[in-house]
Amino acid sequence: MKLALTQFNPIVGDLAGNEARMAEQIAAAKQAGADLVIFGELSLVGYPPRDLLKTDGFVAANLDALDRLAAKCEGIAALVGFVARNETGRGKPLQNAAALLVDGTVQQIHRKTLLPTYDVFDERRYFEPADELTCIEFGGRKIGLSICEDLWDAESLGRDLYGQSPIERLAAAGADVIVNMAASPFEMGKAAEREALFARQAQRHSRAIVYVNQVGGNDELVFDGGSCVVGATGELLARANSFSEDQLIIDLDAAAPSRIEPVECDLEQLRRALQLGIRDYVQKCGFSSVVFGLSGGVDSAIVAALAAEALGAENVHTIAMPSRYSTDHSLSDADRLAANLGITCDTVAIEPMHTAYESIFAQHVAGGNTEIADENIQARIRGALVMAYSNAHGNLPLATGNKSELAVGYCTLYGDMCGGLAPIGDVLKTTVYDLCRHMNDTAAGPYIPEHIITKPPSAELRPDQCDQDKLPEYDVLDDILRRYIEEGKTAGEILAETDHDDALVRRIVRMTDLAEYKRQQAARVIKVSARAFGVGRRMPIAQRFRQ
Repeated sequence: MKLALTQFNPIVGDLAGNEARMAEQIAAAKQAGADLVIFGELSLVGYPPRDLLKTDGFVAANLDALDRLAAKCEGIAALVGFVARNETGRGKPLQNAAALLVDGTVQQIHRKTLLPTYDVFDERRYFEPADELTCIEFGGRKIGLSICEDLWDAESLGRDLYGQSPIERLAAAGADVIVNMAASPFEMGKAAEREALFARQAQRHSRAIVYVNQVGGNDELVFDGGSCVVGATGELLARANSFSEDQLIIDLDAAAPSRIEPVECDLEQLRRALQLGIRDYVQKCGFSSVVFGLSGGVDSAIVAALAAEALGAENVHTIAMPSRYSTDHSLSDADRLAANLGITCDTVAIEPMHTAYESIFAQHVAGGNTEIADENIQARIRGALVMAYSNAHGNLPLATGNKSELAVGYCTLYGDMCGGLAPIGDVLKTTVYDLCRHMNDTAAGPYIPEHIITKPPSAELRPDQCDQDKLPEYDVLDDILRRYIEEGKTAGEILAETDHDDALVRRIVRMTDLAEYKRQQAARVIKVSARAFGVGRRMPIAQRFRQ
């Protein structure tokens, strides 16, 4: 039996577009001699559809599209993810489902059993879990169907969240092979973790695992593909490409492994995830180009390099906005970077506007914290210019701040935080440096001038300013932030397992807590870590718990 593992890039809610592209994939699989084409979780509607599921007509339109897609399945069968109505009369009205399409009809429907409600997932808000599992007889085999979370075990999740194992039940029901239709978002290190899970489940139940993942960016999430087949003894038999659409044909009766695409190093995966997230967010939101401030610093440099690779240099527009405090090398570094990448860089000096604000401050803001006000107004002038350029030319504005800055509030509301997307808002500063060096090492010529990487980081909002005037060295800061935010450690736990200064750890934790009001007004970030700011970390703003 030949399977076509089809990872494609849906647009959430584009039912007609998704249907048409899935029909093309079904035709291609048929031409390649496949018996069964398998798509990912909720492939017809795109994942995650969120409150579109509560929109009038959405579910009905998805069911109509499913029937039309079934009509295309002549001489080939397909497993398609869609939204089903809950016919039991109890619980939520919808279910996360998969349909087997054969000979022009919807022959069988399977419904998801385990519904995640952690991190970015909120499926119990919309769906009712299924009690029954589904095995289909096809091609002389009994295929056990599962959807994404159904395959994950307590070892991977950290604890037994559900009190049951759908895979164990499918194996007990006599399934010869397990198919998992997934929409599993990317985070650094997760690809290896997933394949270890598949191998473990395959060995535990002596069943081959066929895994099909979504690919593409939807809002803050990036799906990395990497669909694969693992044999009953845990050996990898096939792997599709990562971060791109792919259709992987595998013959379950063949003795030799099929195509096995390589998995890149962590930094290259990060690079490709951010590129894909930028490209899909920009294009799926109806834009074709971006604009942002180019400071001569490392953060805007890496955003420029990623955006140029994602969108093409001709679609990346930047503005250098020097003030009286800007160094000569900031402008020259920005110019050299723009030339290396082939992107545009307009220079707009902000001194006249800064001077005008100062005259108003002298009359109306005297006596307060004028130093902070003066620093922030420079950032806000720059933010206003970027937004004006966006309004005039129709570009999507990008915010170039990193996760370390967002964590401790070392950023300005309505200033450098302005933008529709913050591409590196889930990337710690030390990783920004690592990624810069990696991109330089793998480019035909150095993308990012060495001086940008080696000079001390500075916001250049006052004379001789340096980030470390107010923050510890970034390797120390990021180690604390990684443990506190991504690993969920308390200040006490961080102190117990490191030699960091007690007062420093507690100060960084407090700064992170107090900056929540800023982060909830920040641009959406592209999630690449275990815990990103945004929907995956839902902290109250007005709260007084302190560690």
